[in-house]
Amino acid sequence: MPLFMDVHNLEGVKAADVAGAHAKDLETQGKYGVNYRRYWVDEANGKVFCLVEADKAEDAVRVHKEAHGLVADEIYPVTEYS
Repeated sequence: MPLFMDVHNLEGVKAADVAGAHAKDLETQGKYGVNYRRYWVDEANGKVFCLVEADKAEDAVRVHKEAHGLVADEIYPVTEYS
């Protein structure tokens, strides 16, 4: 399944708030065949990054929109390497 990294620009973002939004993503993702794998928060710069498996980027966007309304500002297809 394709992998995407999305980027949110959220001034004043707090890690605890992102944890709650991520929990809502997990509750919603099954409806769209999406798997939100991990997320990262940079409170100092107001950034949130989400790593998600989805057939297409639009499916990942739908999950965020339905779960909590915080749609990403950017989304990129990525390839995972170790």
